[in-house]
Amino acid sequence: MKQEISALMDGELFEDQADALLDKLKRHPEAQQDWENYHLIGDALRQPDHICRSFEASFHERLQAEPTIIAPYNRTSQRIRNFALSAAASVMALALVAWLSLQVGNEPAPQLATVQQNTISSVRPASSQADDYLAAHQEFSPSADVRGAASYIHAVSGR
Repeated sequence: MKQEISALMDGELFEDQADALLDKLKRHPEAQQDWENYHLIGDALRQPDHICRSFEASFHERLQAEPTIIAPYNRTSQRIRNFALSAAASVMALALVAWLSLQVGNEPAPQLATVQQNTISSVRPASSQADDYLAAHQEFSPSADVRGAASYIHAVSGR
């Protein structure tokens, strides 16, 4: 029905179709409301200056009648939020440190080798050949990780 009303307003219907549509409009009040809405839309499209001026004036009057609300910025809620977030971060940091310390604490302690008296006597003092060998290969020693320290390392013998 709305398409037929639009076609009638645009002059696209034949005379007999227009008469039939006007009869329907008289019998159906909801169709009459559509007819009035379409005419209002057409008037607004044809005369935008008249409608815009009255709309702008009425909108301006209603806007001026509204009270102005000026509310100060609430800084206490911002401070409370910052305090709460920093407290939560501190608690989480403490929880992380505690968790890491518990992880390290659960490892079994390494067993230290006990030296028996009879094995100490079996250690022989280093010979001069061993001293020469150690002096020649000091650069490959894992204890000499610092460069330049190899020249200061001397073989110690228990003589």
